[in-house]
Amino acid sequence: MHTNKKYDLIGDIHGYADELAALLLKMGYVCRDGVYSHSTRTALFIGDYIDRGPKIRETLAIVKSIVDSGNAIALLGNHEYNALCYYYQNPDGSYLREHNDKNDNQQLQTEKQFENHPAEYKAYLDWFLTLPLYYESESFRAVHACWDNVCIEVLRSQLPDDRLTEELLYESTVKGTDFHKAVEITLKGKEIKLPIEQSYTDIDGHKRREIRLRWWDDPRLLTFATASVVPIANLPDDSIHHAISHSSDYYNENEKMVFIGHYGLDCDPSIFIPTHFKDNVCCLDYGIAKDGKLIAYRMDDETEVDNSKIVF
Repeated sequence: MHTNKKYDLIGDIHGYADELAALLLKMGYVCRDGVYSHSTRTALFIGDYIDRGPKIRETLAIVKSIVDSGNAIALLGNHEYNALCYYYQNPDGSYLREHNDKNDNQQLQTEKQFENHPAEYKAYLDWFLTLPLYYESESFRAVHACWDNVCIEVLRSQLPDDRLTEELLYESTVKGTDFHKAVEITLKGKEIKLPIEQSYTDIDGHKRREIRLRWWDDPRLLTFATASVVPIANLPDDSIHHAISHSSDYYNENEKMVFIGHYGLDCDPSIFIPTHFKDNVCCLDYGIAKDGKLIAYRMDDETEVDNSKIVF
């Protein structure tokens, strides 16, 4: 458990280094010799530094240099985890993450921008293995996609210093294990299958039959139409109760504040009004790669999310 400090929690960056630099400067960080720092505050990055954006190498350089200087904490995001699995191979030559059209496309910008810098890319992959999967202080929690207490306890029991190792990376891909489930849910959130014949197309053009579940809400009160983190048109109003295994398993209002990224919330940049899902749940991913905003939350001593503390 970490003691109380003053933190600036920063959402998914996805290779938008210029916007990250502008956000840090707006919050009073000073850049000296290429390293940003603040005299009284610590940055906490929620994950997803790579893929999609135009300056992935520059983004990683900024984030890693702040972490290395002791002025920031960087969590592992699902895109960094996916990059590790895309890189590492099984003994039979297959990759931990399949090299198919969908996964190739997700890796495209990162692979392209590191094409002439393979040693640098491998060094960043090694660094990804040092990033914790979650963070907890006396007053708040931070995780890339989902804080599920059962999953977090599995990770606490399995991970040295809350981080993966190369050996544990392989173990995390073994489907059917509690460890695999804990890593998947923590980094990618909870999903439920839609009723038969129901599907939708996501922002990347992929047809999906699962929706990302609002895991902080009581599932006994949700329907398929209201259960998705990002609203999806034309879903049925049937209860999701039968589609989940633990109907009482959700992040209740008595838990600490938790900050997440991952979900790429849709917003109109011209009328951007950040909101939180619950008094103790705040998402910091407002789709910088989809014409949205890169945002931060300036955490002090509050016990409930305060929208006035959001900076973009």
